[in-house]
Amino acid sequence: MKRNESHPAAVLLFGATGDLAKRKLYPALYSLYKQGILSHDFAVIGLARSPLTREEYHRRVKDSIARHSRFSLPGQEEWAAFAKHFFYQSLDIHDKAGFETLQTTLIQLDEHFSLKGNRIFYLSMAPDFFGLIAKNLHTAGLTRTNGWKRLVIEKPFGHDLSSAEQLNQEIREVFAEEEIYRIDHYLGKEMVQNIEVIRFANSIFEPVWNNRYIDNVQITSSETVGVEERGGYYEKAGALRDMVQNHILQMVAMVAMEPPSRLQTEAIRDEKVKVLRSLRRYEGDAVLQNVVSGQYTEGKIGEEIVPAYRQEAKVAPDSVTETYVAAKLMVDNFRWAGVPFYVRTGKRMAVKSTEITVQFKNPPMNLYFEKSGELGPNLLTIHIQPDEGMTLHLNAKRPGTAGGVFPIAMEVSKDSGIGYNSPEAYERLLHDILHGDTTNFTRWDEVAGAWEWVDPITQVLRDTGGKQLHFYAAGTMGPEAAHELLRKDGVDWWPLTPADRPCSPVKEGLPHEL
Repeated sequence: MKRNESHPAAVLLFGATGDLAKRKLYPALYSLYKQGILSHDFAVIGLARSPLTREEYHRRVKDSIARHSRFSLPGQEEWAAFAKHFFYQSLDIHDKAGFETLQTTLIQLDEHFSLKGNRIFYLSMAPDFFGLIAKNLHTAGLTRTNGWKRLVIEKPFGHDLSSAEQLNQEIREVFAEEEIYRIDHYLGKEMVQNIEVIRFANSIFEPVWNNRYIDNVQITSSETVGVEERGGYYEKAGALRDMVQNHILQMVAMVAMEPPSRLQTEAIRDEKVKVLRSLRRYEGDAVLQNVVSGQYTEGKIGEEIVPAYRQEAKVAPDSVTETYVAAKLMVDNFRWAGVPFYVRTGKRMAVKSTEITVQFKNPPMNLYFEKSGELGPNLLTIHIQPDEGMTLHLNAKRPGTAGGVFPIAMEVSKDSGIGYNSPEAYERLLHDILHGDTTNFTRWDEVAGAWEWVDPITQVLRDTGGKQLHFYAAGTMGPEAAHELLRKDGVDWWPLTPADRPCSPVKEGLPHEL
């Protein structure tokens, strides 16, 4: 069956009244419906503890689409056709009888919509409940079907390697590894998926994608928001577990991976695992030399004065939880020996941005250096969010008779008309789940490999009791120690704002695209 064709399935959405369902899942389902990937042969059963009528549930779904969908709100006739596929059941996940009722409902819907026994169990809930839900699904017979079954789970997958192993064991008692879809929504983003294409479909990049030509790689994921209502969760997680263990390390793996033997799911994931296994492990003093943790204090975001992390709701007044992490990673294999990967992520920073910058080495003898004080290195920057695209930074002759060399930027972006109104990450990932494609989901050994790198760092930072915590004002780009981490290697963080870069077209008065 082709990837743009409809796949019949029942979607059992646990946590149907939660924030993720409202902001991401319902708009994604509607987008797939608009494109014909969901047509007439699907059903969604919303599951949560709240006692809602089907009409009340429909109003919530419609409001979600109106607020968050990239498509306009459907007319009355189209909405009725879409909404008839949505059902709701109040469910206490500890109540086995509720799962038996759910099984009865599912059998009826399976016959009514010709779903062929295909079932997606989407657990948009806290990981503490994953094992219990899987067990109750099995006991009630919901996992015994003539069609396929797929379990979709959100991060965090455990809070360390030990808890992740226990959680994985509980789930694997019911579902096979190939039936488990561990979502990392960064893997659904347009430009993250583009990394492989940029590398392996362009002969100008792959021959120089190694330590002979690349000086360093920088990966930044910065947010201007604070922890908001997630203070209780963040106190237990922190930036290292919340962002580095999954999103950041996944981007490192995609940049550093070897070319897969074929463009197939397991071949691609095998290469990512090899990168995670090649990461240099830090323990003891090595952690303090290569990792910087920080926490935001009161500051200014735009025109608004925002509180310190310790003043946020559900946060301890003496908290030593990190809201910022910067680290120098080394991939100890033949391709990347000696090339540092600098990563940073944080909340309440000056700019909301996620991007990857690959800095190439300068020519061994630069004939033009004396003619220009503005000569910059060659850079490839992949912009992941909020703007999608990439920029290639080069050096060129300055126009006119005076000569000289200056940096320029060639840019491809969403604003250029490429990828206009591109799909949201969850839309793309739900599409993959329906088609049984696990390429953009994390395999168990990827999860384990990431925890094996993170756990020793977490332990050292915990043992210091916050003595190594560096404070930074909200609205800045993190603590000074994070800048010193690079400066001792003779490197600086590349600015996230294009106008601040040496090769800024804004500074030069030139168009972005040449």
